[in-house]
Amino acid sequence: MSTTDPQHPEAAVRADISDWLALVSLPGLGPALMQRLLAAFGSPKAVLTAGRAAAHVEGIGPKLAALLGSQTVLSQACSWAAKEQKKAAAAGVRLISFLDPFYPPQLRTIHDPPALLWCRGDISFLQTPSVAVVGARSASGYGRNVSFMLARQLVQAGFTVVSGMAEGIDGQAHAGALAAGGSTVAVLGCGADVVYPRFHSRLYGQILAQGLIVSEYPLGAPPEPFRFPARNRIISGLSLGVIVVEAAVRSGAKITAELALEQNREVFAVPGRIDSPQSEGAHRLIQQGAHLVHSIEDILSGLPDIGGRGRPSAAPLLPDDLSTEERGVLTLFADCPGPADIDELTAKSGLPVSGLHGLLLSLELKGLLRQLPGQQYERTA
Repeated sequence: MSTTDPQHPEAAVRADISDWLALVSLPGLGPALMQRLLAAFGSPKAVLTAGRAAAHVEGIGPKLAALLGSQTVLSQACSWAAKEQKKAAAAGVRLISFLDPFYPPQLRTIHDPPALLWCRGDISFLQTPSVAVVGARSASGYGRNVSFMLARQLVQAGFTVVSGMAEGIDGQAHAGALAAGGSTVAVLGCGADVVYPRFHSRLYGQILAQGLIVSEYPLGAPPEPFRFPARNRIISGLSLGVIVVEAAVRSGAKITAELALEQNREVFAVPGRIDSPQSEGAHRLIQQGAHLVHSIEDILSGLPDIGGRGRPSAAPLLPDDLSTEERGVLTLFADCPGPADIDELTAKSGLPVSGLHGLLLSLELKGLLRQLPGQQYERTA
């Protein structure tokens, strides 16, 4: 397990990822229990060393407390964590813990947020106003067209589109967002490096290049049925609202909508044919008070007021606490029409790669840069 430097909190977040990995690998600890343990002991490292003292935490019985007190179990967890951290680095996966500045603020508010997220792509989209679009896998042509159209219009209104990359409505929602040149987040019910369904390999690549892939499961985790209902709470948790386009009464999309209500999110439903079972779930939601969607304006008017909708506001002033070196790195982007890669930045700055990486990371954590695939960077402010 790691030690951290209190003078450098962003370094501390990175340093203790091994502790977070060890914590999430322990059997019998779900997200809600982890939150209680973290509230009681303050950090994953403290939880891992709590031993039998954890027994007083609600929901932690003698068996789980004994597990936390077992040196054999903890040694195995730490060994797995080290291997997973190396795999993540090799796969270009960023591990975002619950205490990381990049952890999505919307997701923090649910009662069982994941302790750790495996992310591939542009993690800045975790901070953007988002709306989820979900629905049936065996969608009709009408449902597919509506999903694509609404996703495109949401992007044009300044929102990031969130969905689950499933066949049908989900896939069309991602495709509509991408076609509009916008951003989209796919939340998977498997490892972030696993393409499921397999025929969405091209879509996966497009999302990776233009958006973000997110999972709460370790790399290589297969798409087992029990993972998808848990995944749905993240889809709704990331979003200001959830739009259901075609869903049976008993369906994953209906579950996502119910989770959204529990999380105090807005729920929208697109009406369909009255003789179609695929419309019954959406119609039931409307009867229960969901916003009926006839046009994009029904969605925009029903979402919380976040000031200018999802459109980006004017660029903020640079923070006063930037070092001279950090300001110097930002000036390197002044004459770049687009993203700059690490080799170009190294040549311009004259800095050693290791020193430049540290400055880029610091600026990324302060929200002034974003990292793109291929070790490229662009200014966000």
